[in-house]
Amino acid sequence: MALPLQPGLTPMEVAFLCEMEMVTVIPRQRLESLNLLGGPTPALRPPHRAPIPLWLALLLKRQRRANILPPPWLLPSSLDSILKYETDISPQTFSPPPPHPYPISAQPAATDYTSPPFLPSSTADSPPDYLPYHWLELGEILLEACPDDIPDPDRVRTLLRDLREVRMAKMRASIKDLEGGGVSSLRGVGAMEVAEGRQFIVGVMDELRKLGLSREIARREREEDEGGGAGGEDEDEDMGFE
Repeated sequence: MALPLQPGLTPMEVAFLCEMEMVTVIPRQRLESLNLLGGPTPALRPPHRAPIPLWLALLLKRQRRANILPPPWLLPSSLDSILKYETDISPQTFSPPPPHPYPISAQPAATDYTSPPFLPSSTADSPPDYLPYHWLELGEILLEACPDDIPDPDRVRTLLRDLREVRMAKMRASIKDLEGGGVSSLRGVGAMEVAEGRQFIVGVMDELRKLGLSREIARREREEDEGGGAGGEDEDEDMGFE
């Protein structure tokens, strides 16, 4: 008998999907275009930069056939700015996601519409000071696979850890808004953060739902008792009058 599937994506599945993100590489060797399911890749010609999927960039990096350019948001100066926003400027909300690169009205057709997280938000020309949808897992993958391509990797690793702790604390604190039927905004929250916090958030919501149900039952029982007591007094008064 098969076990029931866990609702939502697991952290391992999120990390797998992250490898489809586009990153920028500087090739060391020539490589012709490859016909992939997502479309053909650009031909690699040293020393010209080219955007390719992360999984292919990691393969070429291991083979010493290319270097990976870190996205602007992964630089220490950008992470410092984002951490300052999270802690000082907006301690109650998450930093906003990257802006859309083009207006929605400029899309040629509904079938061609591209929405987050399927945007080139981790290439070399992506905007700085914005955490993309796969920021946490992408940062960890690049720090492990190509620390020599990242300026001051130890500082970057420390900033990523600080950002993760600050944002997870915000997510836990946002649970308070759910009590009593409130709404909590998760705008700007990344894929790995959702996957890691899902079990905690769903567990808290279930407990709040049970607590609300018990309160409702107690309220109804109290109203019934009060209504029954009032009816009994009226009946006694009527009997005394007769």
